[in-house]
Amino acid sequence: MIRRLTRTVSLTAGALAVAWVAGLVWFAATVPAHVEDTTTRTDAIVVLTGGSERTATGVALLAEGMADRLFVSGVHKGVEVADILRLIHPRHSDLADRIVLGYGADDTLGNAAETAAWIADQHLGSLRLVTASYHMRRSLWEFHQAMPGVRIVPHPVFPETVRAHDWWLWPGTAGLLAMEYSKYLAVVFHVRSTPRQVSRP
Repeated sequence: MIRRLTRTVSLTAGALAVAWVAGLVWFAATVPAHVEDTTTRTDAIVVLTGGSERTATGVALLAEGMADRLFVSGVHKGVEVADILRLIHPRHSDLADRIVLGYGADDTLGNAAETAAWIADQHLGSLRLVTASYHMRRSLWEFHQAMPGVRIVPHPVFPETVRAHDWWLWPGTAGLLAMEYSKYLAVVFHVRSTPRQVSRP
């Protein structure tokens, strides 16, 4: 009996491990390799902090006229718009009054909640989401859950330190993708296993 139970547990664990690895391969293969939509104008641009190239991309898109305003979510307290523009390029200082910083998010779920509140307050219907390519799938999931009626155009950026093309040869990238895939699974499982609250009049 014990031997049979041990064998069953081992087979189940092995099957789960194989499924996880297969899922990781799928996840890595579907990480965006380029920006698919570079022309659609949206009501706002939203940047999720986590790398300087994200904010620089968001400011550049704002300067190009891809939206009228830019919201940067997850900014450290004490950082001001002028500080960000000074680091990116002084010539963008004229955009300061069109940039809003959000200080209330510590993770992707917080980014989605903070952005959803700002989008609702501003009565906007669309946004271009700027974050790292490996982070985009989870971000889109969280954002669609937080604001299902808002059109979201993904705009991934591609950190030079992330070797997405041959990720299995680079321990740092492999570890990053494995962690991001695990977080994505946790988010999907949590949403699907949690019953939605039905609002009553």
